[in-house]
Amino acid sequence: MRKPSTVTPVVRLRRALSTWWTGRTAAAARLGLDRGMSTAEYAVGTIAACGFAALLFKVVTSTEVQEMLTTLVNRALNTAG
Repeated sequence: MRKPSTVTPVVRLRRALSTWWTGRTAAAARLGLDRGMSTAEYAVGTIAACGFAALLFKVVTSTEVQEMLTTLVNRALNTAG
């Protein structure tokens, strides 16, 4: 006589979902899909771009750089005229 299973339906469902999910991620890996990584990459890229923009803004708005740019533009306009 066969012994009745003590595994509950919830445990069976979890095992089935785990098996299904493992198969899906393995298939995605075989196809070269990076599911879920693009959002993190975009976030890091956006933060880096914002940091670089803030640094560039700080440099360009400094007095020394403004004077150099003004001198450069004045030379270019005076040379062409």
